[in-house]
Amino acid sequence: MNSFEINNTIKSLKQGGIILYPTDTVWGLGCDATNYSAVEKLFKFKKRKDRKTMICLVSDLKMLNYHLEEIPEAAYSILEHAVDPTTIVYDKPLRVSENLIAADNTLAIRVIKKGFCVDLLKKFKKPIVSTSANIAGKLTPKTFQEIDEYILKGVDYVVNLDRTKKASKASSIIKLGNNGEVKVIRK
Repeated sequence: MNSFEINNTIKSLKQGGIILYPTDTVWGLGCDATNYSAVEKLFKFKKRKDRKTMICLVSDLKMLNYHLEEIPEAAYSILEHAVDPTTIVYDKPLRVSENLIAADNTLAIRVIKKGFCVDLLKKFKKPIVSTSANIAGKLTPKTFQEIDEYILKGVDYVVNLDRTKKASKASSIIKLGNNGEVKVIRK
């Protein structure tokens, strides 16, 4: 079942599609983080007016390193010791769609440690956008059953896994500047 879902998800991602999938935190909407048109499509689908950036998911430190000019030393310690999913906002991202990069040349990235997403990312070999499965400004659904019909009908592929799981909280977010800056954005 897992490989079937991974293959179907990758097929949709390669076609520039938007996916609805279980992440290591909440149900998410995603697309190929390197595809400008797919990212644009996801912004419009979420009805985001302000170009607020979205998180990217990567499978491991190698993929993380490939998409950043530099990884601050503190990131390694945070990633090694974090018990809960932790997203880090990094300076100077590389090789991702330019419409994902914030005005201050930063990008939020989370290294996934377990579950469906790790297998998906390893096989896809590219980062995937991750944003909550809701319209901008609406509450984040805690279960698959709480996902709005607009979302369910509007995506190109819905992953058929973990539909009974109650979501954990969203990830913590920490901003790490290459200049040594550390700022907790969300606990």
